Order: sequence, then structure tokens, then C-alpha cells
Amino acid sequence: MDKDYTQWVKELSLRYRRSQIKAAVKVNQEMLIFYWELGRDIVVMKAESRWGSGFMKNLSRDLKEVNPGATCFSETNLLYMKNFYLLYQPYTQIAPQVEEQFTRQLAEQFYRDAITPQLVEQIRNNLFSVPWGHHRFIIDKCKDNPQKALFYVHQTVENGWSRNMLLNFLDTNLYERQGKALTNFQRTLPEETSDLAQELTKDPYDFAFTGITERYNERLLKDKLLGNITRFLVELGTGFAYVGKEYRLLVGEREQFIDLLFYNLNLSCYVVVEVKIGKFEFADVGQLGGYVVSCNHILRKEGRDNPTIGLLICKEKDRIQAQYALESSSQPIGISEYELEKFYPEKVEGTIPAIEEIEQKLKEITDGSLD
Repeated sequence: MDKDYTQWVKELSLRYRRSQIKAAVKVNQEMLIFYWELGRDIVVMKAESRWGSGFMKNLSRDLKEVNPGATCFSETNLLYMKNFYLLYQPYTQIAPQVEEQFTRQLAEQFYRDAITPQLVEQIRNNLFSVPWGHHRFIIDKCKDNPQKALFYVHQTVENGWSRNMLLNFLDTNLYERQGKALTNFQRTLPEETSDLAQELTKDPYDFAFTGITERYNERLLKDKLLGNITRFLVELGTGFAYVGKEYRLLVGEREQFIDLLFYNLNLSCYVVVEVKIGKFEFADVGQLGGYVVSCNHILRKEGRDNPTIGLLICKEKDRIQAQYALESSSQPIGISEYELEKFYPEKVEGTIPAIEEIEQKLKEITDGSLD
């Protein structure tokens, strides 16, 4: 078989698969717009009060009769369409001054950009880029909190979350925890990276996936974290890559061992993580700051890596004491707590669906099976 011909067939197959994915995404967007408009019609026409309490059941029956091949007109799904519209409508079709206030809040929380028509359009595009199954989870968990709902919409688009990943973060209250660590990043990091670094922190971190329910020490906790490294990386956030445990640095004539060392691809920097099973102490920041400086001198490559960041995760902290300690340090450090009480779903998938997973869903998506 001619090698050029074989290569051409492979390239054609790859282009075909890509076109299938693009088509499926387009179909999903068009269906979401249809769902949005149907939900809008139900609300604007006051359909439920106009045609009685059995309206949803009757509409479902009538739409199924006219469209026998459709699977999206169940009574439950029609109610989701209505709630889909009600949840986001106040922020997409209201007075310009209110919309400006809303987009300013989103810009500060997600995009860190000036408010422009392009930003407003991007927010709306995000809304119609999330699969319907994801939207149903978000509606269930955030029905009365559109800001929280839009946070999960943005994160889903930004990180390519699967449904299980989204449900995982909904169940562990990521919205309430994201970016909440005590830090000195604004003072110690360049302006262009301090906000992103803060956004990548959490407080508290949820370590329930370790399965620890009885007495434990630091070694056991660290072993359990690394024994569940995939879930640990998921909890740390997007962009974290594991470098090593008890990572050895030769500082002068003495060896120093970092608890856990990571590299964050989004920040382009090393992240030193120290885990303490007790209450926060002033000395913890001094120790961590020394590790951060050591990494900058020994590991950091000029022109490639940004300044190293330190993250201290302890069982308990006094906020005032922690804040004073942060003010005393010239190194970028964050302080958070961890919890062991909550449990993750059994299955935790990756943040980016594999091409095989996308292809497997193509047929049902293109057939309109979006319930």
C-alpha cells in the first residue's frame, strides 16, 4: 500500500471525526437555543395559568404526537426548559444598567477584562455551549442562585468538565470554596498573575477521598493523598502536575525535604505544598517561605518559570494569626484548611473528555437525544 495514500486516508479520517464533533457541538447549541426559547414562551405567555394546571402534561403529549421521533418533550424536560430560562433571563434580557452591573461582577470573578460587547457575547456563548445534561445538574443545585449557576457554566466551558466532574464539584461546594484561601498574593506577586493565583486556591480543601475516618498522622495523610493522586490533583485544580513527595533540595550543606512539590501549567511556576495535621503556627510560614526561596534559587529557570508559590494546608487555623504571619512574609504564600468529612462520588473522570468519549456520544447527540 502506498505510504502517501495511507497517510492521506488517516488525515481524512481525522478531519472527518473533527467535523463530526463540530457538527455535534453546533447541534447542541441550536437545541439549547430552542430549549431557551420554549422556556421563554412558557413564561412570557403565562401558559400555565392560561391553560390550567395540566398544561405541562398536555403540552408534552401534544408535542410528542406531532414529533414522534423526538425524545426531549417529556413533562420533566419541559419544566427544566422553563427553569433554564427563568434562571438566567434576568441577566441576559434586562435594562442595560443592570446588565452592565452583572457583567462587571462576572468580569471581576472570571475574566479580569474590561466590560465590552464581546465579553457579554462570550458569556452568552458559554451559556449555549454547555451540554443539556450539565445544565440540568446546575439547575437542580443552583436554582435560586444564578451567580453560582453561571460560575459552574463558566468552569465547565473553561475546563471541559464531564457530567461526573461537574456533579463532583457541585456536591463539594466548589463555588463557596474557590479562591478563598488567605494569601498575600496581591502584595508579593505581579499584578498580572496574582488574581489567577488566588483563583486557583480553595478553602477548605476536601480530602474526604482519602477515606480516613480514624486517628492518623501526617505521613498517613500524605500517603493517602498520593495513593489517590488523580483525585488529589482534581481537588487542587486545573493545571497542577505532580513533581515529587519529600522532594530533596541541597541548601548549602544541608538537605531539605519539601512535603509535596507541584508545577502549575497555568501559572508556569512551582507550587510547594506543606500539609499539617495540627493547628497553624507562626513557624509554619517561616519554614514554607524558606522552601519557596530555595525552589526559586535551585529549580526555577529564568525566562521559563514565574516565582514559586507556597501553599500551607492545615487542619485548623486562627485567621488573625494566619493573616499576621502572611504580612510578615515576603514570599507568595496561601493558607487553607482541609476537611475529611465529605465523600466524593465513586467515579471521578478527567477534566477533558477523551476523543473516544466524544465520538461515542456523537450519534445520540446528533439524533437529538439531549435529555
